[in-house]
Amino acid sequence: MTTIPVESDSTVGNRVMLSVLLLASTLGVMGGAIVVPVLEVIRGDLGVSGTASGFIITAHGLAIALASPLMGRLIDRFGVRVPMVGGLVLYGIAGGAGVVITSFPALIVSRLLFGVGAAAVFSGTTVALLSLYRGKARDRVMGWRTTATSLGGLAWPLLGGALGGISWHATFSIYLVGIPIAIAAIFTLPNTRADDAQRNNGGVIRLLRQRPKLFGFYGLMVSMALLTYAMAVFLPQRLAEIGIRAPLLVSIYAVVGGAVMASLIGLVYAKLRERLGYAALLRIAATAWMIGFLIYGTVSQPVVMLIAPLLLGGAQGILLPAITVLIDETAGPQLRAKAAALGGTAIFAGQFASPLILGPLIDATTTTTGFLASAAFAAVVLIVLLVVRVSTPATAIPEPAVP
Repeated sequence: MTTIPVESDSTVGNRVMLSVLLLASTLGVMGGAIVVPVLEVIRGDLGVSGTASGFIITAHGLAIALASPLMGRLIDRFGVRVPMVGGLVLYGIAGGAGVVITSFPALIVSRLLFGVGAAAVFSGTTVALLSLYRGKARDRVMGWRTTATSLGGLAWPLLGGALGGISWHATFSIYLVGIPIAIAAIFTLPNTRADDAQRNNGGVIRLLRQRPKLFGFYGLMVSMALLTYAMAVFLPQRLAEIGIRAPLLVSIYAVVGGAVMASLIGLVYAKLRERLGYAALLRIAATAWMIGFLIYGTVSQPVVMLIAPLLLGGAQGILLPAITVLIDETAGPQLRAKAAALGGTAIFAGQFASPLILGPLIDATTTTTGFLASAAFAAVVLIVLLVVRVSTPATAIPEPAVP
């Protein structure tokens, strides 16, 4: 793919472009989060069961997982700007449709279409950041992306809750932000397009055959999504068992602590990456997973339990940029779009599957059993990372020089 390397973000044009990409990167985390504060209101207004209402939050994740490979092919064919702008527009229109929708089936259809748009945004922002930045600049902006995403995970739900006080329909108006971001992307993103000589027409199967190491990195992405959503979905039950029921306190344990820590890690990720390397970072993150879930499963003191979200947030702040870059360096520029898009499939498939996997276990036992099982899973991941050699891939094809 023809790219315009940006080694520095010092110029005004580069700053605006980077701001657009970082702002667009926050849109994925608000996919279901902003609806959570008004979910019970929607359920009552539309007259659906609790299980059915859950699809309002999860349907878009399934759509992202399924649509992401297609987005990779579109980016290969048309470059980043066209699919990303189209995805932002669809994100705004389909997401914002909840402002006027009054039936549950129509709302689910809009959420599925919204997920298709979100898939284009996720893949587009990932490919753009990986294509336009190199070396230390890339590590820096990928860390900033984690920070922006984490802060978006705080800000967007708060805004959704505030608008939900007016009407649950008003909450969906937040998705309309995709349209002005699309307009900004038209004028700021370079019109990169894959050259015929560089375009790789193979599908996902060919990608994985050519780069089998990607299986491991996608496995880490799925693991990250499974464990992150295990905490988000089942932690409120665990907190209620030790007497923490106030919504504000629950939000601190479930969202705020982890998001703040991930944001801080994102700001210093480039320095951590330079000093420690990939292998150490991945092992540190897996250790943080294991200890965090052990705390959730064994500790009943509220103050001590606050350590867990900090550990899990730190793990996410390390893993997201590290795995994204490892996938890109393993795939190389010719396979970049497909590889990045398949990363979206891994993340959102993991999110969709998390309650389906852990839910029956927790229902049949206890929340502590579920969290201890998560800790055991994290321990297995850590053992694998200790045994397997993790290094900067040497399979990546160098970027072509751009005149």
